[in-house]
Amino acid sequence: MSAERHSIALPAGKLSLVLHAPETPRRVPCVIACHGLSASKDSDKYLLLGDALPAAGLALARFDFRGCGESSGREEETTIATRIEDVEAVLGHLEGHPRLDGRIGLLGSSLGGFVALFVASRRPNVPVVTWNAPASLTGLANDDLRENRGLGVSFAIEYMEGRYALAPKNVARHLVVHGEADDVVTLDHGVQLHDQADEPCDLLVIPGGDHRLTDPAHRAEAVTASVAWLSRFLA
Repeated sequence: MSAERHSIALPAGKLSLVLHAPETPRRVPCVIACHGLSASKDSDKYLLLGDALPAAGLALARFDFRGCGESSGREEETTIATRIEDVEAVLGHLEGHPRLDGRIGLLGSSLGGFVALFVASRRPNVPVVTWNAPASLTGLANDDLRENRGLGVSFAIEYMEGRYALAPKNVARHLVVHGEADDVVTLDHGVQLHDQADEPCDLLVIPGGDHRLTDPAHRAEAVTASVAWLSRFLA
């Protein structure tokens, strides 16, 4: 397995990306990993996926949204729309990569899962996995704004105008992974995401799992299920 570092140019900055690919002469599909609010591509869960997906014959691209990790910008100036733009920039950058075959999957944690669903809704037949993602930003947005956790005025305006306040419906090939004990994005969000998805879809509830899936056993269960789901449609 190899790891390539990439810098993706934006009109006013850059995104930092690491591509993990299996050691094989054939071109392979790629899964794009989308981290959550005030997180980064270097969280343990994405490092685990950087090993597990190539072992299953899939590449993984983990990147930092604007204002996070090694990417430029300020997170408080970002919105759901800018995060969708970032994912699309990643997809454009990887298009035509000599080690990739053009097929993609998406995996997102928390707000990154919310963003991944919008990208998947615009790309039929793209499999998507969400970990502890919200079905609605109502309440969650107010809490984050009140506690100043990375969301700023631009996001508040976007939310108040009703843009991207609710996760898209009828997304197929969607695996919903949710911790039973998540007290940040409660389990009812995961149930709603599953109920509003099109088939094929599935819901994995991890007993005792918290929002970050901090227990290594919970995280390993999520990784194993995610690799199996993405391999089902890509490998």
